[in-house]
Amino acid sequence: MQAFLEYVVKGLVSHPDEVTITPVERQGSTVYELRLNTEDVGKIIGRQGVTINAIRSLLTTGSAKKGLRCSVEIVEDKK
Repeated sequence: MQAFLEYVVKGLVSHPDEVTITPVERQGSTVYELRLNTEDVGKIIGRQGVTINAIRSLLTTGSAKKGLRCSVEIVEDKK
């Protein structure tokens, strides 16, 4: 699922080399923490959250077919 997520996110952003995805196990499910360039956050969220919701839907559906529980969180590093 991480490879799928990387493929989708890197295809949408302007700085694909700065995308990092960290899997974190929480209460029996995997949460993928997505870190990216601050300029690209808006592109991933999309208008009214449409893009990130579509990514979450695809990830949830794909992981459910494999018997897994996965979700995505965008982590913004404070500088």
